Amino acid sequence: MNSQIDSLESTEERELREVRETLGAALATAQEHLEQNGGFLPFAVTLAVDNELRIVLITPGEPDDEGNVDTESMLADIRELLRQGRDEYRAVAIASDVILPEHGSDGIHAAAEHRSGGLMAAVVPYVQTAEGFVFDSAEADTNESVVWVD
Repeated sequence: MNSQIDSLESTEERELREVRETLGAALATAQEHLEQNGGFLPFAVTLAVDNELRIVLITPGEPDDEGNVDTESMLADIRELLRQGRDEYRAVAIASDVILPEHGSDGIHAAAEHRSGGLMAAVVPYVQTAEGFVFDSAEADTNESVVWVD
């Protein structure tokens, strides 16, 4: 009986680690893209059943007259793509660039979920200065499951 409880606890710990790892990879990748390119478009990070982390990118649609890309449409496409391949993933995280009026800055938002139901999300406020980007501490955020839903 104890070994069943131990294996349950280690399963829960593994799932939490996998969600954290996927969320952390998404946040770190977004920061890297900001520092190297000055911005980033929505993307996902998947933790495959083979334990490999992979980045999922999609091609943006045509920019509008002001040069803006429809990131909401991109996010919807990423969610749909992840849903289609969800049997191949243990965990996923979706990252996007957001405006944080309460901080007076932009931010990186990342939301992760595990196939077993675990959820975790964070926001990292940032500002661009003459010297580069300054990132604030990550703050917990709420999210709902968008990939493992029926």
